[in-house]
Order: sequence, then C-alpha cells, then structure tokens
Amino acid sequence: MYRIVKKKPLNPTVTLMEVEAPAVARKAQPGQFIILRVDEAGERIPLTVADYDRERGTVTIIFQIVGATTEKLNHRAEGDFIQDFVGPLGVPTHTEGLKKVAVVGGGVGCAIAYPVAKKLHGQGCEVHSIVGFRSKELVILEEEFAAASAKLCRMSDDGSWGEKGLVTDALRRLIESGEQYDRVIAIGPLIMMKFVCQLTKEFGVPTTVSMNPIMIDGTGMCGGCRLSLIQDGRRVTKFACVDGPDFDGHQVDFDEAMARGAMYRDFERHAHEEACNLFKEVESRA
Repeated sequence: MYRIVKKKPLNPTVTLMEVEAPAVARKAQPGQFIILRVDEAGERIPLTVADYDRERGTVTIIFQIVGATTEKLNHRAEGDFIQDFVGPLGVPTHTEGLKKVAVVGGGVGCAIAYPVAKKLHGQGCEVHSIVGFRSKELVILEEEFAAASAKLCRMSDDGSWGEKGLVTDALRRLIESGEQYDRVIAIGPLIMMKFVCQLTKEFGVPTTVSMNPIMIDGTGMCGGCRLSLIQDGRRVTKFACVDGPDFDGHQVDFDEAMARGAMYRDFERHAHEEACNLFKEVESRA
C-alpha cells in the first residue's frame, strides 16, 4: 500500500498527487512512468512520473480525470492509500550532451514535459519552453516552467493566457528568428505532436516525442500501445511502453496512432459516467 502525502487540484480536470514510494523514487527519471491500481478490484493504468524527491521517498503524478480509474483515484484524499504503485518503467528521456533545447508541452502533456525541462535546466542546458492550453483556467505548472526555462512562451487557443495561437506558431517564430536547437522535445496531444514534427522536419531539427497518449497497461502485453515507425522506407512495429515512450518524431506514423487512440474513447467516456454516478449515489446515502 502506498500513502498519498499530498493532493492538489491543478485545474477542474487535472489533479496532482505526491505518493510515498521510496523504491520508485530512488530510480525514477524524467520520461518514465508507473503503473498503479487504486484498489484490489481496480484496473492497471500507466501514469507518467511528473517529479520525484529521493530524500523524502516520494513520487509526484499528475493525472487528468477521463475514465473510471482516474475518477476513483481523484476520490482518494491525503492520508489515503493506493493499492499498487509499480515502477519506474519505460526508457528515460535522453538529455545528456544537449546544450540548447526547445521543450514543447500541450495541455496535460505539460506534466510530462516539465520534469524533462527541469532536468535539462539542471544540467546547464539552455531551455526554451513553449506551453499551450485551450484557456487560462486549464493552465498548470506555469511557475515551475518559468523556473526551469531561459525563455517561456505561453500560448492559449482563446487568448485568455499568454498569446493567442498554437505552440507551433511560437516554435516557428523562434526558429525563423535564428534560434538553433540541438533538439525539440514535444509532449502533448497526438495531433499537436504531429504538427510540431512537420514543422521541425521542415527546418531539419531533430525531434523527440512522447507516445504516452497511446499507452494502456504499460507492459506491452495488451498491444494497445503498438506503434508504427517508418525507418529507411520500411514500416517497423514498436511498443510505446517498453521501447519508449520516447521516439524520433520524424519516424512516427501519427495518423495510425491517432486512429488507434480513438478506439477507446467511447469506452472511457462510458466508464467515467458510470463511476461518477456510483460516487454520487454513495455520497447521497452518506
């Protein structure tokens, strides 16, 4: 059992939790993830390591409430326990030797992008962070990104926070102004990463993407994270959870990945609705 030592809502649908898990905290690196079960009857879900404190033995996760399990997890309070918390899993994000990097985060993907930016900054790399949200009320980790970035570009779809526009607008402007990056690291919705990669391919900038959005069980057994890469004109199959989650964005078949991701959307929505109704019924009886 793993104790929740901190819980904090970051916006109406995103929650931060700090969990006591010393064995995981000792080895966790940016880009890796954990598998958890809320209780004995719960399903296994992967969540990215958003931060860690090796001295305190804690791991921070940030999750969006989209399905039954995240709804159930969000009903846990500080001092409550999580049944299983296994990790770290996956291959850490490669950061060694990079001198200047643009980190691009979109929506809840910023929770994954932030620890990468933080580690790069700590290694002396010049980090330019570009973060985007639909609107101001959905913004997360603004102060944290500012502390880890030599330059921070704030973008929102409706213009209520930062500049109105897309993360690709800001990235194009930086590159065309003469900024030369060793690498772009993009983490967010699949459609966002697709267009970031189209842009960086145009300018010949190496680009890493995190394929967390298509993971399900985190072990490769379910096959839900199957991913196609185009390498030297050949289609190669990889598994996001065991071979990644980071990949060369210029090789990823994003259209296939988006089609696969959409397969589970209705199921998640239905499971979330059932969980919400169950909690409402329990609360009405209390």
